[in-house]
Amino acid sequence: MLKLDLVDLVGLAETPVRAVVIRGTTEVEVLDAGIDKLSITWKLSSTAKKQANFTTIKVNLCYAPVSQVDRPWRRTENELFKDKTCPHKIITRAYNKSSQSFKYTLDRDILTGTYFVHTLQENSVDAKDYEVAFGQSTNEAKTTNLFSVQAISGRHKSLDIASVCFSVFSVLALLVFFVNGKRKAKLEQSK
Repeated sequence: MLKLDLVDLVGLAETPVRAVVIRGTTEVEVLDAGIDKLSITWKLSSTAKKQANFTTIKVNLCYAPVSQVDRPWRRTENELFKDKTCPHKIITRAYNKSSQSFKYTLDRDILTGTYFVHTLQENSVDAKDYEVAFGQSTNEAKTTNLFSVQAISGRHKSLDIASVCFSVFSVLALLVFFVNGKRKAKLEQSK
């Protein structure tokens, strides 16, 4: 299990907010998709300002730069609506000043790659969400506290058993149709 603790968020654009940075300790370097879990804990730092404006927190799984090389569909953009770095949603929760945690089992459809965890604090104004602060489990250069995920290979015992069963069924069906065809041909000849 990988444990990540959110401690301090950095403000976005002109909103100077200090709220939550994720700091992580890794016990396991490579996690298996569909099996391993992330334990994520976050808490607003005591020096945070404008915290009353926070309404929700979003936690996402993001590709590290090493997993973005030669993959333009995973590129990082400064404008959040164009950013393709964090396609895997972990959780969205209502904002709470107290310490919160969540255990997340890695989805089975997560691709092999190197990842980090990213949070967004949102402020809701007139039913529109505005990102006002963020945090991540890595440094600014995205080189530390990264973890790797090994995707499911796609081949399991149950799949092998099913393919053998269908192969046997198809051979038996072919024999039945062949025998029925021969029997009908003999009946037609005898008439």
